[in-house]
Amino acid sequence: MIETSDLGLCADKRVLVERLNWRVAPGESWCVIGPNGAGKSTLLRTIAGLRAPDAGSVTLGGKALPQWALPALARERAYLAQSRGDAFAYRVIETVLMARHPYHADRYWEGSDDHAAAETALRTLDVLHLAQRDVRTLSGGERQRVAIAALLAQDTPLLLLDEPANALDLAHQVAMTNLLARLCRDEGRAVVSVGHDLNLAWSGATHALLLHGDGQWRAGPVQEVMRADLLGACLGHPIAVIDHGGRTIFLPEAPAGAENPIRRVQ
Repeated sequence: MIETSDLGLCADKRVLVERLNWRVAPGESWCVIGPNGAGKSTLLRTIAGLRAPDAGSVTLGGKALPQWALPALARERAYLAQSRGDAFAYRVIETVLMARHPYHADRYWEGSDDHAAAETALRTLDVLHLAQRDVRTLSGGERQRVAIAALLAQDTPLLLLDEPANALDLAHQVAMTNLLARLCRDEGRAVVSVGHDLNLAWSGATHALLLHGDGQWRAGPVQEVMRADLLGACLGHPIAVIDHGGRTIFLPEAPAGAENPIRRVQ
């Protein structure tokens, strides 16, 4: 679906990613993991076609990104930015309907199919009851769910999400993670998601890409990549991987000699 060839990413003169040869196939859900400033958001913006690579190339469906017409590209991939601002008093339903613009080549106003797609997406994210609200009056978590609903309404085979769990409460973090995993499993879509919660990543992803921020990277199935030694080296802190009741749990290890901050609740 999307592939990088010898991709290089830089920030000023610092090399973030070097010679990244990586392929995302239909039905795969990738989590991108790394410390702050490692190039995760830069990578996502690059494969979305929002910035040019510093080296190498990105192809989507076998065609280089610069060769895609923008409306066609918008029908192939949807992108959720890490942050956004709402300067105007749009209603929630209008915000989601904007994501249907790539399908308006032969008409100006949205049609019944656009409204149906927008309402279905809002219902899926549990925010349909907010459809007539001004987006500027929403809480951070509600606004994030509306943004994810717009991503779904765009109806693309490739979803690129930068920290989609931001501002979501626990129940909606789990629901969002399960939703993305289901879209890959049942509909053959592909997901690339940036996040910091290792447990959410493990529960929803099929593959992981580790970015060290100094050019180094590692990619593969989560069982091979999300290992304690590899995660610790990538994140700069030792990670404990615990098997508890058949579930895999990731925890930061306490420094040697430090009192364990985790208390047993009776």
